[in-house]
Amino acid sequence: MFALIVGGGKVGSYLSQSLLADGHKVVVLEKRREICAKLNKEVDTSVIKADGCDPESLEQAGINQADIVVAVTGDDEDNLVVSQLAKYTFGVDRVIARVNNPRNHWLFDRQWGVDVAVSAVHITSKIIQEEATLGDIVTLLKLRKGELSLVEITVSSDSKAVSKPIKDLTLPKESVFVALVRDQEILIPRGETVIQAGDELLALTSTSAEKELVKKLSVIGKK
Repeated sequence: MFALIVGGGKVGSYLSQSLLADGHKVVVLEKRREICAKLNKEVDTSVIKADGCDPESLEQAGINQADIVVAVTGDDEDNLVVSQLAKYTFGVDRVIARVNNPRNHWLFDRQWGVDVAVSAVHITSKIIQEEATLGDIVTLLKLRKGELSLVEITVSSDSKAVSKPIKDLTLPKESVFVALVRDQEILIPRGETVIQAGDELLALTSTSAEKELVKKLSVIGKK
């Protein structure tokens, strides 16, 4: 995979090192001279001093051959410009952008060419929400550009789903249980399978149906 990273700060530096360690080709675009000098010492790859918001610079960096473009500058406006150029001018298949100010998160969508928006605040918030959820739902994997999720749900002893067969739970139409882990044994969940406290359920669900899925497995009296 060839990844073009725009922004050579701490995030860009760490990301490039990680991708290189995994055997991927990486080119870093950074407009600050001092950061470029630092990167040349830290990473064994091509570091180009140029403005990622300039189409000509992107083209010289090889964006036409890039499998993925990652915009991780410290400026949200720059990251959006890079994303839109990558997606709509150069037709890059996968574009990931860093969100610095959480108030700007709503802008980072496909209209601006962003396939995946990465916000440290939103990620932290999501983890806290997951840890605080009585149904213990953890997102394991995002699929189809974030539209689908593979989630793990641990059934608590006071869940209203305990002692009920799966067929009686009336799951959301866009959700399905794909595996059940019970006493370290992996089971294939079927309609007749009765839920027990402590079961770990793996479910494939649309992102929009996650909350409804959690409700079906929440504690008694909780809506």
